[in-house]
Amino acid sequence: MEKRAQLYAGKAKSVYETDDHDLLVMHFRDDTSAFDGKKVEKLDRKGMVNNKFNAFIMEKLVAAGIPCHFVKRLNDTDSLVKRLDMIPVECVVRNLSSGSLVRRLGIEEGLELNPPTFELFLKNDAMGDPMINESYVATFGWADPEQLARAKELTFKVNEVLKKLFLDAGILLVDYKLEFGVFKGEVVLGDEFSPDGCRLWDAETREKLDKDRFRQGLGSVIESYEAVGQRLGIDFNA
Repeated sequence: MEKRAQLYAGKAKSVYETDDHDLLVMHFRDDTSAFDGKKVEKLDRKGMVNNKFNAFIMEKLVAAGIPCHFVKRLNDTDSLVKRLDMIPVECVVRNLSSGSLVRRLGIEEGLELNPPTFELFLKNDAMGDPMINESYVATFGWADPEQLARAKELTFKVNEVLKKLFLDAGILLVDYKLEFGVFKGEVVLGDEFSPDGCRLWDAETREKLDKDRFRQGLGSVIESYEAVGQRLGIDFNA
């Protein structure tokens, strides 16, 4: 598989074309950002850690029957993925109250949400990723109703799989965001699943083990990512 020209560069990943039109190389960089790119740093080993973390999670989801763009990990920082026609909407599930939900509603952090909430956000950094609803998605043509319904179904299926996976490792899956795209007519999970895009707390102490350590200046960001991975069984030296 030949890696060719860069197709896209995001805040923490770059995407490259290959000699196969249907396949891309997703490169995980050491860049870290928060608050829609207002806080940016390079953290040593982050690209490697997130690439291996994402590969582990995607393999678990594929094994559970969830269609994913992930094909295989190529090396420490690159993975081979399917080329998707991305839906510009983030799907968010919250199992415990935290983040913007707490700020919007003025509720206590850490409340168990039963049933979990489902939210939609427009993927637009310049606008601060505004919260939207299903009507907006249909009106502005970001996805058709069947695609959005499938994305919602898959988002909750991911929750079933990963809540148990993390809890078995003594970790609470507080919330997470997913992005989807279309590959040959099928709605497929895209982007990544790493501590950059979810909140993870120690089940006993509720210590934050995710990107909130970067947002809130708590330190030991990558060390916490690695600790989570090791509890899941990821070998970062492999």
